[in-house]
Amino acid sequence: MADMKFTKEHEWIAVDGDVGTVGISEYAQEQLGDVVFVEVPDVGKSFNRGEEAAVVESVKAASEVFAPVDGEIVEVNSGLEDAPGTVNEDAFGGGWFFKIKVNDASQLDELMDKAAYDAYIAELD
Repeated sequence: MADMKFTKEHEWIAVDGDVGTVGISEYAQEQLGDVVFVEVPDVGKSFNRGEEAAVVESVKAASEVFAPVDGEIVEVNSGLEDAPGTVNEDAFGGGWFFKIKVNDASQLDELMDKAAYDAYIAELD
């Protein structure tokens, strides 16, 4: 998978060409606890960076998943509907939420790489 970038809201995006796969980080799923429900966006819907694109609910809380870049949803992980726990089991793999066609690749430069994200979450604990 391509290099991952991270947001301060704990989303990750891995871009291949002009399409980014988006999910939540290991840290986020650990903070949420057991995920019991996921709502993904509709294919074809467009979002601006920072807009709520999906919802994840756990036994502890509900949380929004924000679009890390401007773009249009081109695919969703419909398997999460029946198996939301995949987010806990494989946050960086099978637990992805949606794929977004990136409108402005320069927005990726504003996100954190893995080392910067690890330093960021170290400050949170």
